Amino acid sequence: MLSEIDLLSKNAIMNVMPLKIKILAWVFIFITTLINIQSCQKDGLQHTVNNIQMLPKLSDYNIFQGNSRDLKPSDSFHLYEISTQLFSDYTEKQRLIKLPAGTTMHAANDGLPDFPDGTMLVKTFYYFNDKRDTLKGKKIIETRLLIKAGSQWNAATYLWNEEQTDATLLTTGINEMVNWIDDNGSPKIISFHVPNINECATCHHLNEKVMPIGPKIRNLNFSVQRNNETINQLTYFQNTGILNPVNPASFSSLPDWKNTMLTVDQRARAYLDVNCAHCHNPSGFAANTGIVFSYETTFGQTKIGKVKDAIPDQMSSGEMPKLGTTTIDEEGLDLITEYIKHL
Repeated sequence: MLSEIDLLSKNAIMNVMPLKIKILAWVFIFITTLINIQSCQKDGLQHTVNNIQMLPKLSDYNIFQGNSRDLKPSDSFHLYEISTQLFSDYTEKQRLIKLPAGTTMHAANDGLPDFPDGTMLVKTFYYFNDKRDTLKGKKIIETRLLIKAGSQWNAATYLWNEEQTDATLLTTGINEMVNWIDDNGSPKIISFHVPNINECATCHHLNEKVMPIGPKIRNLNFSVQRNNETINQLTYFQNTGILNPVNPASFSSLPDWKNTMLTVDQRARAYLDVNCAHCHNPSGFAANTGIVFSYETTFGQTKIGKVKDAIPDQMSSGEMPKLGTTTIDEEGLDLITEYIKHL
């Protein structure tokens, strides 16, 4: 692969070349780079992030036991859920966490807990073939990993094969065509985009570092079903030994934006938080806009009032969010449109 220094050197040389030679030289560079990328993929070579080499196959991490397509976590991986969901082109998601043996994550406030080095977060994206009947199976598309090492988070994306037996590390983004039937019985087709490493880093950008987005304490602080019982998820984590002793009542909880028993204001602010705030915050990728969508931010500080007409316009045109979707979230758009009407 060409390094930045290599490219700068070639640029300097090309400045003195005739036009035809320049064109031929750039064609040669492009072909060489493409061959190198394909060679890396074929030979199972991986990119290295923060000195962590990402393994070539998802199965190398022993995340699942039995048939991989069943997505049954191995004993060291724990299921977790978040209170309100990020829209990702109508995919279903399974979220898992693994901590090194004998360690715990520490909750100090409503934000991200302090994860020990060696923590692995796993998120798998899939579609039910027929959402009306989940027993008809599913199509697994990709699994994303975040691994903490040396106090830094490292991202990797794995594309599942057609046999649904394993997934392979991706070094470039790719689009996957998916057919499924939604819960209304309507056939759907979508070109689902599996991101490359740079796209992952754009959304997971905080203070110039890659960071998790979803597992904030306020996103985890709600009741879930475990072992046929209803239990607060933070309490469940303590019972399984992966969270320090805390009182869930001492933390806030992000509302579920799909809960129609809540006010439109609560639901809309929760939707904007989970779908937009990872970029639109003082330390995020879109910090220069001055717009802050975090749920805990007071309305006057968010600047929502100043850009209220632009929000549904950009959502309906597909301009926002910039990454992570290829189709419009119609239900989310309806909610935000209703919210804006009453401001």
